[in-house]
Amino acid sequence: MRLASVLTPLNDHHLALSAQCGVEEITVRYPGPELVPLLQTKAQIERHGMKLGIVEGYLPIEKLKLGVDDGSDMAAMKLLLQHMSEAEIPLLCYNFMAGTDWVRTKLDAKERGGALVTAFDLREAEKAMSLSATASQIGSETISADTLWTNLERMLAELMPEAEKRGITLVMHPDDPPLPVFAGKARIMNSVENFERLMRIAPSRHNAICFCQGTFAAMGVDIPATIRRLGAHIRYVHFRDVRGTAEAFAETFHDNGPTDMAAAMRAYRDIGFNGPMRPDHVPQLDGEENGEPGYTMMGRLFAYGYMRGLMQAIET
Repeated sequence: MRLASVLTPLNDHHLALSAQCGVEEITVRYPGPELVPLLQTKAQIERHGMKLGIVEGYLPIEKLKLGVDDGSDMAAMKLLLQHMSEAEIPLLCYNFMAGTDWVRTKLDAKERGGALVTAFDLREAEKAMSLSATASQIGSETISADTLWTNLERMLAELMPEAEKRGITLVMHPDDPPLPVFAGKARIMNSVENFERLMRIAPSRHNAICFCQGTFAAMGVDIPATIRRLGAHIRYVHFRDVRGTAEAFAETFHDNGPTDMAAAMRAYRDIGFNGPMRPDHVPQLDGEENGEPGYTMMGRLFAYGYMRGLMQAIET
């Protein structure tokens, strides 16, 4: 297992802190259609003794999800795979939530010692979406689960050969929250069985899973058992926890949720997982209240130490 991290913002100070805490790989957001910025970011990361290992988030993929692509999204994704291959970045993390990304209804829920965490309540979300301004931001189109599956199969049929040729692995992130429907649109990456279906759709070593522990926990599954069930299909991990259900939950400190995190780490060891694992959605600690919710640095430093301690403990 390799400790990884996203950094917001990605700057030399945060890179130095991460390297000092034992981080080995850095995740970056979609870099845009040009290769040069990606290579510049890679060089910046490598100057701190780490590697650029994952591209994740803000991908040009929305029209592919909705099945309305005129060819521009597919071309952009293929160009991204080409650039990732040239920059030797092996993992591309994506999701198949149509119309939204991950959603929260509260950004300042209280956790241990008054630390701030993000939370979700479906009733509050539905109330907000009933307001016309919010509804217009999300979009009024509906889409069925069957149509999403069709669009996903179509996308993978064209994109997977390109990923295989370029040596890139596509890792699917679960829907967050893992509801059957949200904002009038079905969701399909919301159960263990559907992830197994995804693996059958494109039976390739380059088709894999981003195991986001907090989202799978919100599904109500046994985390260590599910890690063992999905096994070698897991190639990237978001290490986090939540308290609650898919309809209403709050983030927790990595050591303060209901999941047995040590048992989860042992399960990763048992399946032979040796990929990148990053903390996700960390609490905002005292003095960080004005930072980006879920992505401030002091909470991430705490998570690094906790995760490294677990990694070392399960090897003894």
